[in-house]
Amino acid sequence: MFKTGFQSGFKTGRTLAAAAGLAVTFAAGFAAPASAQDTIKVGILHSLSGTMAISETTLKDVMLMLIEEQNKKGGVLGKKLEPVVVDPASNWPLFAEKARELVSKDKVAAVFGCWTSVSRKSVLPVFEELNSILFYPVQYEGEESSRNVFYTGAAPNQQAIPAVDYLAEKEGVQRWVLAGTDYVYPRTTNKILETYLKSKGVKSEDIMINYTPFGHSDWQNIVADIKKFGSAGKKTAVVSTINGDANVPFYKELGNQGVKAQDIPVVAFSVGEEELAGIDTKPLVGHLAAWNYFMSVDTPENSDFIKKWQAFTKNDKRVTNDPMEAHYIGFNMWVKAVEKAGTTDSNAVIDSLVGVAVPNLTGGYSAMLPNHHITKPVLIGEVQENGQFETVSKTPGLVAGDEWSDFLPDSKDLISDWRAPMSCGNFNVKTGKCGGKGS
Repeated sequence: MFKTGFQSGFKTGRTLAAAAGLAVTFAAGFAAPASAQDTIKVGILHSLSGTMAISETTLKDVMLMLIEEQNKKGGVLGKKLEPVVVDPASNWPLFAEKARELVSKDKVAAVFGCWTSVSRKSVLPVFEELNSILFYPVQYEGEESSRNVFYTGAAPNQQAIPAVDYLAEKEGVQRWVLAGTDYVYPRTTNKILETYLKSKGVKSEDIMINYTPFGHSDWQNIVADIKKFGSAGKKTAVVSTINGDANVPFYKELGNQGVKAQDIPVVAFSVGEEELAGIDTKPLVGHLAAWNYFMSVDTPENSDFIKKWQAFTKNDKRVTNDPMEAHYIGFNMWVKAVEKAGTTDSNAVIDSLVGVAVPNLTGGYSAMLPNHHITKPVLIGEVQENGQFETVSKTPGLVAGDEWSDFLPDSKDLISDWRAPMSCGNFNVKTGKCGGKGS
């Protein structure tokens, strides 16, 4: 059967060697040089309208909370932080326009934002051209490493591969529906998963792949096709990379057609507590999600975070989720790196970020690796009636994010290390050459 321990799919030797060589940074802040600016501006680039607002609005809110909390501590380098919020409105070209505005006009020190990979791809040239910093908080397809981006969400080996392993090992799944929204993240992730499944002996006829546009609402025929595909006598599961508000009618149609978790379990990569808040969860009990954090995690750090969040929002019903934790980690890493560098200068902060470690909310510390990805635990959770997840599996330790997949021929020989002297995002270990920026 499949490799156990959730370690399949990442370059164990060289990734862990890189992680082991990192020094945990606990640098204290020191005085900033004199500046004409009274505040340090922080950009927040999340959709507050359009199809992705269901997921991204809460990320804007948590950034405002984190900035407020930091200001209560005295700010950074003796200055208060000033949030600059823009709404790219789920419009991918508009993301690039708003990013340029934040960096060039508003002079922000860093930007926290994007959800979809297409929005990240849209803004990437802007951050590289203007040499600014983006913290990207959402799981993604990998196959990228930019000097100007810090990826605090999960790489495929920190979510997609472990989820498939769990379904095969614990649920006995033999047939696979790879269902996603039609853009780069689902397509690349499913390409990796298809190759991975076939490497484990799964036949082509036991893999069904389906894509739908953003905001898709008519799921009747697709769910019927999934039911038919699952009636062949082999245990079947859906691996879902469906994004945004399309999840609401998708799960509703599963309930309408009586697709239960014990028959055809769905494991989602983009459905968390925030998305479930808008769904009747009773028909979904037992369906799964793979993340690196759940609100139900029982740690002192998480309890404190939830209390602060609900007090900030003045709503004791507001939920937390994985991308919020990624922003929590990324923001605290940025603060520590700025204090270590003694400046908000992009080059100094980028160099200072590698090796920084901060507490995560599941227990322990997450570290920023030389490939600009972080260490994270992997959790599999079952949907409960109250819209929360019960963790059914968790890695014994932290998994280092692998930017280049072992299961794609053009990627398996690549590594990323943005420290001098390599400073390369796609170094080929066979040829000994850097292929370029890596983005």
